[in-house]
Amino acid sequence: MELAKIEQYIEKYFEGTTTLAEEKVLKTYFSQDEVAPHLRAYQPMFRFFSEAREEKSAREFRLRSGRKRYYAWFSVAATVVIALGVWLSGGPSTEEKEALLAYEETVQALYMVGKNLNKGANKMEYLNEFEAAKNKILPPENK
Repeated sequence: MELAKIEQYIEKYFEGTTTLAEEKVLKTYFSQDEVAPHLRAYQPMFRFFSEAREEKSAREFRLRSGRKRYYAWFSVAATVVIALGVWLSGGPSTEEKEALLAYEETVQALYMVGKNLNKGANKMEYLNEFEAAKNKILPPENK
């Protein structure tokens, strides 16, 4: 195997972009006794992966399928409880309704006050004109 290709595969391996075929080439290369001196540090790692794949457990494990059924029922029950909670608390409470009504009435009152203030500000122009005309006719008083 070409050494440059192995180095390229190692770089891709540590980036996580190798294919299964490239990883197989790396495992085959590092299972040999003749490995380039600057790549010998990787040899124990790839040998470990090959040996660990062959290991079998002596202990027998049984899978309990009953627990899956319980988890399914628990998830259904939780969904029903959440749906009922949302459905029962769907509308606003009487306090919230009263607060919303008070808010709307306050907004209307403030709007009316603002509208009347604007009318009053427009009338102030007439007062300024009146004051100017009065000052032309009567001399200003000494203060």
